[in-house]
Amino acid sequence: MEKLDVSKLKAVVFDWDSTLANSRPVLMSCVNKVLESYGMPCWDVVKAKRDNNLSFQDNFQKIFEDKAEEAYALYRQIYLKNVARQITAAPFAHALLHFFYKRRIPICLMTNKDRMLLDFELPILFENEYFSNIVCGHEAADNKPHGVHLTETLKNIVRPNEILPETVWVVGDSPQDSSCACACGARGIRIGDGLWEEEKEMPENCIFFHSLVDFYESLLLSNA
Repeated sequence: MEKLDVSKLKAVVFDWDSTLANSRPVLMSCVNKVLESYGMPCWDVVKAKRDNNLSFQDNFQKIFEDKAEEAYALYRQIYLKNVARQITAAPFAHALLHFFYKRRIPICLMTNKDRMLLDFELPILFENEYFSNIVCGHEAADNKPHGVHLTETLKNIVRPNEILPETVWVVGDSPQDSSCACACGARGIRIGDGLWEEEKEMPENCIFFHSLVDFYESLLLSNA
């Protein structure tokens, strides 16, 4: 495996859902309640309608059509009532953030999640001081997987022409994250088996780890 040398690293960018935060169980529970209230099948059935290049929020248009706005408002209401008692930090997420923070490597958060939900749940799990920049869904000209989301996240930290595999890492669980990294020339660090699919080949400049624990242990070995 390629050595993960942090000596030239200018920023590390983390995804939120299913990367730093174990939020998928509460997300699934809440969206299924919304689907039930509209007399629709569960998420495992209706997710076939989604566009994998769109955010979870934007896929409400694909699934609920003309009821998308009110359905998402209901989802947000249910989510905010339930997330505090169900969300947890991913194992070793705190240790990873501390690893970069103590080395004074800027840590950024890049997520397609809407700002209201992120601002509510982030303080439940982590100190805000860890993050130099946070850019949520619809706060850049385009969401992930478009590279503009990454360049906006790195604003005032790393110039676009300075983004290289050794200077910027994007850590996430889905093809959206690795595609966003590759669009700008950054290093993609993929965690887990992928949100939608298992690619036969990882994109260029990407490294795969089964968990944050594996990623953390590799960092310790490479930077001892």
